[in-house]
Amino acid sequence: MPMNFDSSESWLIAGIAVAVGVLLGIAVTLGWRWYRQFRERQRRRRRIEAVAVEHLRDVALPDGSGGLLHVDYLLLTARGLLILDVRDVIGNVFGSDPMVEWTVMQGARRFTFANPQGAMYDRIAALKTLADDVPIDGRIVFGPGAVFPKGLPRLTLREESLEAEFPLGERAHAEQLVEAWRGEWDRLRSLLGPSEFSARS
Repeated sequence: MPMNFDSSESWLIAGIAVAVGVLLGIAVTLGWRWYRQFRERQRRRRRIEAVAVEHLRDVALPDGSGGLLHVDYLLLTARGLLILDVRDVIGNVFGSDPMVEWTVMQGARRFTFANPQGAMYDRIAALKTLADDVPIDGRIVFGPGAVFPKGLPRLTLREESLEAEFPLGERAHAEQLVEAWRGEWDRLRSLLGPSEFSARS
């Protein structure tokens, strides 16, 4: 027997169908956005780990004054220890070595952040107190969404240029090169605990 719906029931069913469709659309959009971000994080990790024999991620580095400095990545590379400060910035970045603040412009949106070079020098200095026998360097790494119209300041690096600036070469040869620093690296691994930011994806 065919079912008969009055107009109020028809509107209710139509409203439910529209609501379900909207919710489904939102879920698909959020799911796709999450997947893209996850895929980009995985790609970044592969790029970073490709230049290192071993690495530590999200660790707390003693600053020598009773405090701790967060380190996104500490890499054992063929050239020594490399500290990476990874920045997720999208837009045109205007910054230079002497500027106290750097500015990001994305369409009508504009914001500033503290010049990250000082904090990187602090991390390098703190690490030297723990591993002075190993060459130490540091870079602030910006993802593909950041554009520097006036050029890259000192210590900054585009993510896609990481392997070109710090090539690992043949892995077996790189592992032989780092043997001289293996004792220092193992000691650092035992000294550096997880950072309070280690829960970040």
